[in-house]
Amino acid sequence: MISLGNRFCYFCASVALSEEDLREFLQEPLAALPPVVAARLPEIRILLVPYLAKGAQVKPRSAAEPLVVEEKPADSNALQAGSVVTRAGAVLAFAVKDTEVSDYHYRFYRSIADLLAGEHGEDVPPQYTSLLKEELQKGAHGEVDEDSWRLKELLDEKDRRSIRDTKRFRDYSRQSFIDTITLYMHGICCDIDVETGPRQLASHLLRKRLKLLRTVYPPPPGYAVFPEET
Repeated sequence: MISLGNRFCYFCASVALSEEDLREFLQEPLAALPPVVAARLPEIRILLVPYLAKGAQVKPRSAAEPLVVEEKPADSNALQAGSVVTRAGAVLAFAVKDTEVSDYHYRFYRSIADLLAGEHGEDVPPQYTSLLKEELQKGAHGEVDEDSWRLKELLDEKDRRSIRDTKRFRDYSRQSFIDTITLYMHGICCDIDVETGPRQLASHLLRKRLKLLRTVYPPPPGYAVFPEET
């Protein structure tokens, strides 16, 4: 593994990357990572590999473990990213052949967000949970990404109006945090457009979430969250 400093190291397996590739895949996304986020992560080993395929399932109904392959797998068996978390830290594997850098950045930050939230959402900031409850009680429509939108749709009227935390709400809260902070970190690193659509959270609510995340996880010096800050 080659050290990147600040808890990160990497290894390129069977794939040749130029200096520009390494800058785009590693140096730029890590430089844009909020310092508070980096400080709360375990030691992380990044594997950049040609392709990933679905391996064996360790436990029934669990996700298949990622398998590094050199030939492009069938779409039904392909993975773009995979992770293994142990007491020693986390291993994040990413398929980089035939991959757009913007897509890689999204998967990278999503993997970081998943670690940051905690396995059961125990590390989601309470301020974020309170903001979600406020949105639900006001009947706010939409979400940031497909996974959180799907879980939000599963909430019944009691979940939306009650001040108590149900399991459905906790699952939704964790996924909503992951999707939102993925967008937040990705936006610090790159100029990105938020996809519009019938399930998209209203822009003023999204901005309120991003302002909260900026308070809890300030961007690195020299980086902006909103266009007017550049």
